[in-house]
Amino acid sequence: MEDLTKGSIPKHIVKMAVPIAIGMLVQTCYLLIDLYFVGGLGEQSLGGVSAAANLSMFILALTQMLNVSTGTLIAHAVGRKDQKDANVVFNQSLMVSLVMVLVTLLLGYGFAHDYMNIMSLDARVRAEGITYLYYVMPSLALQFSLVAMSAAMRGAGIVKPAMLVQMLSLVVNIILTPILIDGWLTGYPMGVAGAGLSSTISVAFAVIVLWRYFAKFTQYVSVAPSAWKPKLQVIQKLLKIGFPAGAEFLLIFFNAAFVYWAIQGFGANATAAFGLGTRVLQAMMLPAMAVAFALPAVVGQNVGAKQALRVKQSFKWSVGMSIMLMCVVTACCFFAANSVVAFFTSETEVALIAVTYLTIICFNFVPSGIIFSCTGLFQGIGNTWPGLWSSTIRLVVFVTPLVWLTSQPNFYIEQVWYLSVATVLVQMTLNLYLVKGQFEKLGL
Repeated sequence: MEDLTKGSIPKHIVKMAVPIAIGMLVQTCYLLIDLYFVGGLGEQSLGGVSAAANLSMFILALTQMLNVSTGTLIAHAVGRKDQKDANVVFNQSLMVSLVMVLVTLLLGYGFAHDYMNIMSLDARVRAEGITYLYYVMPSLALQFSLVAMSAAMRGAGIVKPAMLVQMLSLVVNIILTPILIDGWLTGYPMGVAGAGLSSTISVAFAVIVLWRYFAKFTQYVSVAPSAWKPKLQVIQKLLKIGFPAGAEFLLIFFNAAFVYWAIQGFGANATAAFGLGTRVLQAMMLPAMAVAFALPAVVGQNVGAKQALRVKQSFKWSVGMSIMLMCVVTACCFFAANSVVAFFTSETEVALIAVTYLTIICFNFVPSGIIFSCTGLFQGIGNTWPGLWSSTIRLVVFVTPLVWLTSQPNFYIEQVWYLSVATVLVQMTLNLYLVKGQFEKLGL
Protein backbone atom coordinates (compact mmCIF):
# COMPACT_ATOMS: atom_id res chain seq x y z
CA MET A 1 0.00 0.00 0.00
CA GLU A 2 1.25 3.49 -0.92
CA ASP A 3 0.18 6.38 1.36
CA LEU A 4 -0.79 9.28 -0.93
CA THR A 5 -2.00 11.54 1.89
CA LYS A 6 1.53 12.70 2.68
CA GLY A 7 4.49 13.99 0.70
CA SER A 8 4.81 15.75 -2.65
CA ILE A 9 1.58 15.73 -4.69
CA PRO A 10 3.24 16.12 -8.12
CA LYS A 11 5.66 13.34 -7.21
CA HIS A 12 2.75 11.03 -6.35
CA ILE A 13 0.97 11.88 -9.60
CA VAL A 14 4.05 11.34 -11.76
CA LYS A 15 5.02 8.16 -9.92
CA MET A 16 1.61 6.67 -10.68
CA ALA A 17 1.09 8.26 -14.09
CA VAL A 18 4.21 6.79 -15.73
CA PRO A 19 3.27 3.11 -15.18
CA ILE A 20 -0.36 3.91 -16.00
CA ALA A 21 0.75 5.55 -19.27
CA ILE A 22 2.80 2.49 -20.16
CA GLY A 23 -0.14 0.22 -19.38
CA MET A 24 -2.50 2.34 -21.46
CA LEU A 25 0.02 2.43 -24.30
CA VAL A 26 0.05 -1.35 -24.20
CA GLN A 27 -3.74 -1.42 -24.55
CA THR A 28 -3.60 1.01 -27.47
CA CYS A 29 -0.82 -1.02 -29.07
CA TYR A 30 -3.12 -4.04 -29.23
CA LEU A 31 -5.32 -2.15 -31.69
CA LEU A 32 -2.47 -0.40 -33.48
CA ILE A 33 -0.68 -3.69 -34.07
CA ASP A 34 -3.88 -5.21 -35.43
CA LEU A 35 -4.42 -2.18 -37.67
CA TYR A 36 -0.83 -2.32 -38.93
CA PHE A 37 -1.05 -5.93 -40.09
CA VAL A 38 -4.72 -5.78 -41.11
CA GLY A 39 -3.90 -2.71 -43.23
CA GLY A 40 -2.01 -5.02 -45.56
CA LEU A 41 -5.19 -7.04 -46.19
CA GLY A 42 -6.98 -4.16 -47.93
CA GLU A 43 -9.33 -1.29 -47.16
CA GLN A 44 -12.38 -3.51 -46.53
CA SER A 45 -10.52 -5.52 -43.90
CA LEU A 46 -9.15 -2.35 -42.32
CA GLY A 47 -12.60 -0.75 -42.33
CA GLY A 48 -14.21 -3.87 -40.84
CA VAL A 49 -11.71 -4.18 -38.00
CA SER A 50 -11.83 -0.43 -37.32
CA ALA A 51 -15.63 -0.42 -37.08
CA ALA A 52 -15.70 -3.61 -35.02
CA ALA A 53 -12.96 -2.34 -32.71
CA ASN A 54 -15.20 0.60 -31.84
CA LEU A 55 -17.20 -1.91 -29.81
CA SER A 56 -14.24 -1.95 -27.43
CA MET A 57 -15.35 1.55 -26.39
CA PHE A 58 -18.69 0.06 -25.36
CA ILE A 59 -16.97 -2.64 -23.31
CA LEU A 60 -14.64 -0.01 -21.85
CA ALA A 61 -17.71 1.93 -20.72
CA LEU A 62 -18.99 -1.13 -18.86
CA THR A 63 -15.60 -1.94 -17.34
CA GLN A 64 -15.35 1.67 -16.15
CA MET A 65 -18.19 0.96 -13.74
CA LEU A 66 -15.89 -1.44 -11.92
CA ASN A 67 -12.67 0.40 -12.68
CA VAL A 68 -13.73 3.75 -11.22
CA SER A 69 -15.89 2.51 -8.35
CA THR A 70 -13.43 -0.16 -7.18
CA GLY A 71 -10.46 2.20 -7.31
CA THR A 72 -12.34 5.04 -5.57
CA LEU A 73 -13.85 2.97 -2.74
CA ILE A 74 -10.55 1.23 -2.04
CA ALA A 75 -8.71 4.59 -2.10
CA HIS A 76 -11.22 5.98 0.42
CA ALA A 77 -10.74 2.90 2.61
CA VAL A 78 -6.95 3.20 2.41
CA GLY A 79 -7.22 6.88 3.36
CA ARG A 80 -9.26 5.84 6.42
CA LYS A 81 -6.76 3.02 7.12
CA ASP A 82 -9.62 0.48 6.89
CA GLN A 83 -8.07 -2.64 5.33
CA LYS A 84 -11.09 -4.86 6.06
CA ASP A 85 -13.44 -2.65 4.05
CA ALA A 86 -10.94 -2.45 1.19
CA ASN A 87 -10.78 -6.25 1.00
CA VAL A 88 -14.59 -6.56 0.99
CA VAL A 89 -14.88 -4.05 -1.85
CA PHE A 90 -12.24 -5.84 -3.90
CA ASN A 91 -13.81 -9.29 -3.63
CA GLN A 92 -17.30 -8.00 -4.38
CA SER A 93 -15.87 -6.24 -7.43
CA LEU A 94 -14.15 -9.44 -8.54
CA MET A 95 -17.41 -11.40 -8.16
CA VAL A 96 -19.28 -8.86 -10.29
CA SER A 97 -16.52 -8.96 -12.92
CA LEU A 98 -16.91 -12.72 -13.37
CA VAL A 99 -20.66 -12.29 -13.93
CA MET A 100 -19.97 -9.58 -16.50
CA VAL A 101 -17.56 -11.85 -18.39
CA LEU A 102 -20.41 -14.29 -19.03
CA VAL A 103 -22.92 -11.55 -19.90
CA THR A 104 -20.50 -9.95 -22.40
CA LEU A 105 -19.90 -13.24 -24.20
CA LEU A 106 -23.63 -13.99 -24.48
CA LEU A 107 -24.59 -10.53 -25.75
CA GLY A 108 -21.48 -10.10 -27.92
CA TYR A 109 -21.99 -13.27 -29.93
CA GLY A 110 -25.74 -12.72 -30.00
CA PHE A 111 -25.65 -9.23 -31.55
CA ALA A 112 -22.41 -9.11 -33.58
CA HIS A 113 -24.30 -9.20 -36.90
CA ASP A 114 -26.74 -6.48 -35.85
CA TYR A 115 -23.91 -4.24 -34.70
CA MET A 116 -21.96 -4.48 -37.95
CA ASN A 117 -25.12 -3.97 -40.04
CA ILE A 118 -25.47 -0.58 -38.35
CA MET A 119 -21.80 0.35 -38.67
CA SER A 120 -21.34 -0.11 -42.43
CA LEU A 121 -23.23 -0.33 -45.72
CA ASP A 122 -20.40 -2.29 -47.38
CA ALA A 123 -21.06 -6.07 -47.32
CA ARG A 124 -17.35 -6.98 -47.28
CA VAL A 125 -16.62 -4.54 -44.46
CA ARG A 126 -19.48 -6.04 -42.44
CA ALA A 127 -18.27 -9.59 -43.04
CA GLU A 128 -14.70 -8.81 -42.01
CA GLY A 129 -15.92 -6.95 -38.91
CA ILE A 130 -18.12 -9.88 -37.82
CA THR A 131 -15.27 -12.35 -38.23
CA TYR A 132 -12.98 -10.15 -36.16
CA LEU A 133 -15.61 -9.79 -33.43
CA TYR A 134 -16.11 -13.54 -33.14
CA TYR A 135 -12.44 -14.06 -32.36
CA VAL A 136 -11.78 -10.92 -30.27
CA MET A 137 -14.91 -11.14 -28.09
CA PRO A 138 -13.31 -13.28 -25.31
CA SER A 139 -10.58 -10.64 -24.90
CA LEU A 140 -13.22 -7.95 -24.46
CA ALA A 141 -15.07 -10.04 -21.87
CA LEU A 142 -11.89 -10.78 -19.89
CA GLN A 143 -11.26 -7.03 -19.54
CA PHE A 144 -13.69 -7.04 -16.59
CA SER A 145 -11.52 -9.35 -14.49
CA LEU A 146 -8.37 -7.52 -15.56
CA VAL A 147 -9.89 -4.16 -14.59
CA ALA A 148 -11.13 -5.35 -11.18
CA MET A 149 -7.63 -6.46 -10.15
CA SER A 150 -5.83 -3.46 -11.65
CA ALA A 151 -8.25 -0.95 -10.08
CA ALA A 152 -7.76 -2.48 -6.63
CA MET A 153 -4.01 -2.05 -6.94
CA ARG A 154 -4.37 1.52 -8.20
CA GLY A 155 -6.66 2.47 -5.32
CA ALA A 156 -3.99 1.25 -2.92
CA GLY A 157 -1.37 3.31 -4.77
CA ILE A 158 0.26 0.30 -6.50
CA VAL A 159 0.50 0.41 -10.30
CA LYS A 160 3.74 -1.27 -11.42
CA PRO A 161 2.63 -4.97 -11.28
CA ALA A 162 -0.34 -4.38 -13.56
CA MET A 163 1.86 -2.40 -15.95
CA LEU A 164 4.46 -5.19 -16.12
CA VAL A 165 1.79 -7.81 -16.79
CA GLN A 166 0.33 -5.69 -19.59
CA MET A 167 3.77 -5.30 -21.15
CA LEU A 168 4.27 -9.05 -21.11
CA SER A 169 0.87 -9.54 -22.74
CA LEU A 170 1.84 -7.04 -25.44
CA VAL A 171 4.96 -9.08 -26.22
CA VAL A 172 2.74 -12.14 -26.62
CA ASN A 173 0.45 -10.16 -28.92
CA ILE A 174 3.34 -8.85 -31.04
CA ILE A 175 4.63 -12.39 -31.52
CA LEU A 176 1.25 -13.93 -32.31
CA THR A 177 -0.25 -11.23 -34.58
CA PRO A 178 1.91 -11.76 -37.72
CA ILE A 179 1.89 -15.51 -37.16
CA LEU A 180 -1.90 -15.70 -37.05
CA ILE A 181 -2.80 -12.93 -39.54
CA ASP A 182 -0.23 -13.59 -42.26
CA GLY A 183 0.61 -17.20 -41.45
CA TRP A 184 4.27 -16.59 -40.61
CA LEU A 185 5.94 -19.92 -39.73
CA THR A 186 2.62 -21.82 -39.91
CA GLY A 187 1.76 -21.18 -43.55
CA TYR A 188 -1.90 -20.80 -42.52
CA PRO A 189 -2.98 -17.13 -42.73
CA MET A 190 -6.15 -16.40 -40.76
CA GLY A 191 -6.60 -12.76 -41.83
CA VAL A 192 -8.75 -10.64 -39.52
CA ALA A 193 -9.65 -13.73 -37.48
CA GLY A 194 -5.98 -13.99 -36.54
CA ALA A 195 -5.98 -10.39 -35.34
CA GLY A 196 -8.85 -11.12 -32.98
CA LEU A 197 -7.43 -14.43 -31.78
CA SER A 198 -4.02 -12.93 -30.97
CA SER A 199 -5.69 -10.29 -28.78
CA THR A 200 -7.76 -12.94 -26.99
CA ILE A 201 -4.76 -15.12 -26.20
CA SER A 202 -2.76 -12.12 -24.99
CA VAL A 203 -5.47 -10.81 -22.66
CA ALA A 204 -6.12 -14.31 -21.28
CA PHE A 205 -2.40 -14.54 -20.52
CA ALA A 206 -2.53 -11.20 -18.66
CA VAL A 207 -5.53 -12.26 -16.55
CA ILE A 208 -3.89 -15.55 -15.55
CA VAL A 209 -0.59 -13.90 -14.58
CA LEU A 210 -2.26 -11.11 -12.60
CA TRP A 211 -4.52 -13.61 -10.84
CA ARG A 212 -1.45 -15.64 -9.87
CA TYR A 213 0.19 -12.47 -8.59
CA PHE A 214 -2.72 -11.83 -6.22
CA ALA A 215 -2.76 -15.47 -5.11
CA LYS A 216 0.99 -15.73 -4.50
CA PHE A 217 1.84 -12.43 -2.82
CA THR A 218 0.25 -10.86 0.26
CA GLN A 219 -1.50 -7.64 -0.77
CA TYR A 220 -3.39 -4.90 1.04
CA VAL A 221 -6.32 -6.69 -0.62
CA SER A 222 -6.39 -10.36 -1.61
CA VAL A 223 -8.55 -12.85 -3.51
CA ALA A 224 -10.98 -14.61 -1.13
CA PRO A 225 -13.71 -16.64 -2.90
CA SER A 226 -15.42 -17.06 0.47
CA ALA A 227 -16.16 -13.32 0.34
CA TRP A 228 -17.85 -13.51 -3.08
CA LYS A 229 -21.34 -13.94 -1.64
CA PRO A 230 -23.21 -10.86 -2.93
CA LYS A 231 -23.39 -7.99 -0.43
CA LEU A 232 -26.14 -5.65 -1.60
CA GLN A 233 -24.83 -2.61 0.27
CA VAL A 234 -21.35 -2.87 -1.28
CA ILE A 235 -22.74 -3.53 -4.78
CA GLN A 236 -24.97 -0.46 -4.43
CA LYS A 237 -21.91 1.65 -3.56
CA LEU A 238 -20.08 0.27 -6.58
CA LEU A 239 -23.01 1.14 -8.84
CA LYS A 240 -23.56 4.59 -7.30
CA ILE A 241 -20.04 5.64 -8.27
CA GLY A 242 -19.53 3.35 -11.24
CA PHE A 243 -22.77 3.78 -13.18
CA PRO A 244 -22.28 7.48 -14.08
CA ALA A 245 -18.62 6.84 -14.95
CA GLY A 246 -19.55 3.89 -17.16
CA ALA A 247 -22.38 5.84 -18.76
CA GLU A 248 -19.97 8.68 -19.50
CA PHE A 249 -17.67 6.33 -21.41
CA LEU A 250 -20.70 4.80 -23.10
CA LEU A 251 -21.47 8.24 -24.51
CA ILE A 252 -18.00 8.24 -26.09
CA PHE A 253 -18.96 5.00 -27.83
CA PHE A 254 -22.22 6.54 -29.07
CA ASN A 255 -20.34 9.64 -30.20
CA ALA A 256 -18.04 7.51 -32.36
CA ALA A 257 -20.98 5.43 -33.59
CA PHE A 258 -22.77 8.59 -34.76
CA VAL A 259 -19.64 9.64 -36.63
CA TYR A 260 -19.45 6.25 -38.37
CA TRP A 261 -23.12 6.62 -39.29
CA ALA A 262 -22.63 10.18 -40.58
CA ILE A 263 -19.61 9.36 -42.78
CA GLN A 264 -20.67 5.96 -44.15
CA GLY A 265 -21.91 7.65 -47.32
CA PHE A 266 -18.33 8.65 -48.11
CA GLY A 267 -17.42 4.96 -48.55
CA ALA A 268 -15.08 2.36 -47.04
CA ASN A 269 -12.11 4.74 -47.32
CA ALA A 270 -13.72 7.20 -44.91
CA THR A 271 -14.65 4.43 -42.46
CA ALA A 272 -11.12 3.05 -42.49
CA ALA A 273 -9.57 6.52 -42.17
CA PHE A 274 -11.71 7.50 -39.17
CA GLY A 275 -10.97 4.19 -37.45
CA LEU A 276 -7.25 4.61 -38.07
CA GLY A 277 -7.29 8.26 -36.99
CA THR A 278 -9.19 7.43 -33.82
CA ARG A 279 -6.62 4.81 -32.75
CA VAL A 280 -3.76 7.22 -33.41
CA LEU A 281 -5.66 9.88 -31.49
CA GLN A 282 -6.04 7.56 -28.49
CA ALA A 283 -2.30 6.92 -28.46
CA MET A 284 -1.52 10.65 -28.55
CA MET A 285 -3.96 11.32 -25.71
CA LEU A 286 -2.15 8.87 -23.43
CA PRO A 287 0.04 11.40 -21.52
CA ALA A 288 -2.91 13.48 -20.34
CA MET A 289 -5.06 10.41 -19.74
CA ALA A 290 -2.35 8.84 -17.59
CA VAL A 291 -2.11 11.95 -15.41
CA ALA A 292 -5.91 12.03 -15.08
CA PHE A 293 -6.09 8.29 -14.29
CA ALA A 294 -3.54 8.77 -11.50
CA LEU A 295 -5.59 11.59 -9.99
CA PRO A 296 -8.54 9.57 -8.53
CA ALA A 297 -6.26 7.52 -6.27
CA VAL A 298 -4.50 10.64 -4.96
CA VAL A 299 -7.77 12.53 -4.51
CA GLY A 300 -9.57 9.48 -3.12
CA GLN A 301 -7.06 8.77 -0.37
CA ASN A 302 -7.04 12.44 0.64
CA VAL A 303 -10.84 12.53 0.67
CA GLY A 304 -10.80 9.49 2.96
CA ALA A 305 -8.23 11.23 5.18
CA LYS A 306 -10.35 14.45 5.10
CA GLN A 307 -7.55 16.60 3.63
CA ALA A 308 -9.59 18.89 1.38
CA LEU A 309 -6.74 21.31 0.60
CA ARG A 310 -4.61 18.49 -0.83
CA VAL A 311 -7.58 17.49 -2.99
CA LYS A 312 -7.68 20.94 -4.61
CA GLN A 313 -3.89 21.07 -4.99
CA SER A 314 -3.93 17.65 -6.68
CA PHE A 315 -6.44 18.87 -9.25
CA LYS A 316 -4.41 22.00 -10.02
CA TRP A 317 -1.25 19.96 -10.54
CA SER A 318 -3.11 17.53 -12.82
CA VAL A 319 -4.52 20.34 -14.99
CA GLY A 320 -1.15 22.05 -15.27
CA MET A 321 0.64 18.85 -16.26
CA SER A 322 -2.07 17.95 -18.79
CA ILE A 323 -1.95 21.35 -20.50
CA MET A 324 1.83 21.24 -20.79
CA LEU A 325 1.87 17.71 -22.21
CA MET A 326 -1.01 18.29 -24.62
CA CYS A 327 0.53 21.45 -26.06
CA VAL A 328 3.57 19.40 -27.09
CA VAL A 329 1.42 16.57 -28.48
CA THR A 330 -0.77 19.01 -30.43
CA ALA A 331 2.27 20.46 -32.19
CA CYS A 332 3.62 16.99 -33.00
CA CYS A 333 0.28 15.82 -34.40
CA PHE A 334 -0.28 18.94 -36.48
CA PHE A 335 3.13 18.86 -38.15
CA ALA A 336 3.76 15.08 -38.31
CA ALA A 337 0.34 13.61 -39.11
CA ASN A 338 1.52 12.51 -42.57
CA SER A 339 4.39 10.47 -41.19
CA VAL A 340 2.25 8.81 -38.52
CA VAL A 341 -0.54 7.80 -40.91
CA ALA A 342 1.90 6.58 -43.59
CA PHE A 343 3.17 4.00 -41.10
CA PHE A 344 -0.24 2.28 -40.97
CA THR A 345 -1.60 2.49 -44.51
CA SER A 346 -0.43 2.89 -48.09
CA GLU A 347 -3.96 3.55 -49.38
CA THR A 348 -3.78 7.13 -50.73
CA GLU A 349 -7.42 8.06 -50.12
CA VAL A 350 -7.48 6.55 -46.63
CA ALA A 351 -4.28 8.36 -45.71
CA LEU A 352 -5.54 11.71 -47.01
CA ILE A 353 -8.76 11.57 -44.97
CA ALA A 354 -6.92 10.36 -41.85
CA VAL A 355 -4.32 13.15 -42.07
CA THR A 356 -7.02 15.80 -42.49
CA TYR A 357 -8.86 14.35 -39.51
CA LEU A 358 -5.77 14.45 -37.25
CA THR A 359 -4.66 17.97 -38.23
CA ILE A 360 -8.10 19.33 -37.31
CA ILE A 361 -8.97 17.17 -34.33
CA CYS A 362 -5.59 17.76 -32.63
CA PHE A 363 -6.99 21.09 -31.41
CA ASN A 364 -9.12 18.98 -29.06
CA PHE A 365 -6.02 17.83 -27.17
CA VAL A 366 -5.62 20.63 -24.61
CA PRO A 367 -9.37 20.95 -23.82
CA SER A 368 -9.60 17.15 -23.57
CA GLY A 369 -6.67 17.06 -21.14
CA ILE A 370 -8.52 19.51 -18.88
CA ILE A 371 -11.71 17.44 -19.19
CA PHE A 372 -9.80 14.29 -18.18
CA SER A 373 -8.51 16.03 -15.04
CA CYS A 374 -12.01 17.20 -14.13
CA THR A 375 -13.29 13.64 -14.56
CA GLY A 376 -10.44 12.32 -12.41
CA LEU A 377 -11.40 14.76 -9.65
CA PHE A 378 -15.07 13.73 -9.78
CA GLN A 379 -14.06 10.06 -9.57
CA GLY A 380 -11.69 10.61 -6.64
CA ILE A 381 -14.33 12.53 -4.69
CA GLY A 382 -16.81 9.74 -5.37
CA ASN A 383 -19.38 11.88 -7.23
CA THR A 384 -19.22 10.94 -10.91
CA TRP A 385 -22.55 12.47 -11.94
CA PRO A 386 -21.11 15.89 -12.98
CA GLY A 387 -18.92 14.20 -15.57
CA LEU A 388 -21.91 12.33 -16.96
CA TRP A 389 -24.00 15.51 -17.24
CA SER A 390 -21.29 17.39 -19.14
CA SER A 391 -20.71 14.44 -21.50
CA THR A 392 -24.44 14.13 -22.15
CA ILE A 393 -24.73 17.81 -23.02
CA ARG A 394 -21.70 17.55 -25.30
CA LEU A 395 -23.23 14.57 -27.13
CA VAL A 396 -26.51 16.43 -27.67
CA VAL A 397 -24.70 19.55 -28.86
CA PHE A 398 -22.66 17.40 -31.26
CA VAL A 399 -25.31 15.05 -32.62
CA THR A 400 -28.10 17.57 -33.20
CA PRO A 401 -26.24 19.72 -35.78
CA LEU A 402 -24.53 16.59 -37.16
CA VAL A 403 -27.87 15.04 -38.11
CA TRP A 404 -28.87 18.29 -39.78
CA LEU A 405 -25.55 18.55 -41.65
CA THR A 406 -25.90 15.05 -43.13
CA SER A 407 -29.18 16.09 -44.77
CA GLN A 408 -27.59 19.04 -46.54
CA PRO A 409 -26.56 18.72 -50.23
CA ASN A 410 -23.18 20.39 -49.61
CA PHE A 411 -22.23 18.22 -46.60
CA TYR A 412 -18.53 17.39 -46.53
CA ILE A 413 -16.61 15.23 -44.07
CA GLU A 414 -14.41 17.97 -42.57
CA GLN A 415 -17.52 19.56 -41.07
CA VAL A 416 -17.74 16.61 -38.70
CA TRP A 417 -14.21 17.23 -37.40
CA TYR A 418 -14.76 20.99 -36.92
CA LEU A 419 -18.01 20.31 -35.07
CA SER A 420 -16.18 17.93 -32.75
CA VAL A 421 -13.60 20.56 -31.82
CA ALA A 422 -16.28 23.16 -31.06
CA THR A 423 -18.33 20.85 -28.84
CA VAL A 424 -15.31 19.69 -26.83
CA LEU A 425 -14.66 23.34 -25.92
CA VAL A 426 -18.26 23.54 -24.67
CA GLN A 427 -17.73 20.43 -22.53
CA MET A 428 -14.48 21.76 -21.07
CA THR A 429 -16.14 25.01 -19.99
CA LEU A 430 -19.02 23.17 -18.37
CA ASN A 431 -16.68 20.77 -16.56
CA LEU A 432 -14.66 23.61 -15.02
CA TYR A 433 -17.89 25.17 -13.75
CA LEU A 434 -18.93 21.84 -12.17
CA VAL A 435 -15.50 21.45 -10.55
CA LYS A 436 -16.00 24.81 -8.87
CA GLY A 437 -19.22 23.47 -7.34
CA GLN A 438 -17.46 20.38 -5.98
CA PHE A 439 -14.81 22.53 -4.31
CA GLU A 440 -17.51 24.65 -2.69
CA LYS A 441 -19.02 21.46 -1.20
CA LEU A 442 -15.61 20.63 0.27
CA GLY A 443 -15.47 24.10 1.83
CA LEU A 444 -12.79 25.45 -0.52
